Amino acid sequence: MKRRQILTAAGLGLGAAALAGCKGDNQNQGLNQAAAECESNQQQTYKWKMVTSWPKNFPGLGTTAQRFADTVNELSGGRLSVQVFAAGELVPALEVFDAVSNGTAELGHSAAYYWKGKSPAAPFFTAVPFGMNAQEMNAWLYEGGGLELWQQAYADMGVVPLPCGNTGVQMAGWFNKEIHAVDDLKGLKIRMPGFGGEVLARAGATTVNLPGSEIFTALETGVIDATDWVSPYNDLAFGLYQAAKYYYYPGWQEPCAVLELSINQAALEALPADLQAIVRQTARSTNQAMLDEYTRRNAEALQTLVTEHRVQLRQLPEAVLDRLRELSADVLEDTANTDQLTRQVWDSMEAFREKVSAYHAISEQAMYGLRH
Repeated sequence: MKRRQILTAAGLGLGAAALAGCKGDNQNQGLNQAAAECESNQQQTYKWKMVTSWPKNFPGLGTTAQRFADTVNELSGGRLSVQVFAAGELVPALEVFDAVSNGTAELGHSAAYYWKGKSPAAPFFTAVPFGMNAQEMNAWLYEGGGLELWQQAYADMGVVPLPCGNTGVQMAGWFNKEIHAVDDLKGLKIRMPGFGGEVLARAGATTVNLPGSEIFTALETGVIDATDWVSPYNDLAFGLYQAAKYYYYPGWQEPCAVLELSINQAALEALPADLQAIVRQTARSTNQAMLDEYTRRNAEALQTLVTEHRVQLRQLPEAVLDRLRELSADVLEDTANTDQLTRQVWDSMEAFREKVSAYHAISEQAMYGLRH
């Protein structure tokens, strides 16, 4: 008798726990009424739009957005369907954030450094010059309090951000002239967003912010002298080797690049708890999947660029990198002093980087030094 009572109580407990995951407050409802509401929520469907900053089905960037949508559709059994709109199909590439904030679309896929005008802290959540790599950035976001700070930065605008992709270390970019000294940067017209663009501006360059779809033409026609885009995988797809002669490394400006899933807060909160969980966990799995893809594809694309297209790889001189490092420190400090939250973000990132660097010096870096 006692055993049956215990099993019955356990079964009711599991049932109540499962029902607790349904949308709505069931504390003052009977179990049957709660079950009916839960079943209703399980049958309701939601159709969301995702706007992106990328060309249609563009390798890596555009396909990552589509991967997210397909995974959500599958995991939800069709209860939550996501339709992806490429840059310009519903809104322009650099208006993704506004579209999500005002409810034109429930989701956006872009990069936070485009939104400095919305929040001075935003660029820190994409890439920091001479900063953390993808492994370290993911750890800071999920284990070091970074994600909470990111979401705090957007809270007043009704947007919930999540990491949803990472390119890993990028390239310094494509140039139509060689860079031998810091003076070669003066007067250079270069497309580079985020902190990297601000650093180059202080070095004397003229920087512009162009969406990806406009880069090739601007470089080919001489509107710009140089550009960063991403890394070999995407640069090969854009055919940038046809518009510039020299391909520089390392990508000091973006040791990693976090892609941002922006979610309309009201739309997210209107979902049942299980669908909210699917959205969050799909973003996290997509984040890792893109990094895996880029690790492989960049290696293959670089070989193609060098062996088939005879691209001339160039390493930025140490003196140039030293000066860019100095200027980066100034830009980051000046930005951090904009307001209290931005200061908190930068201090948190620096403290975390210093902590993990001590271990990485005898682990990741040491291991790289042993390989040939």
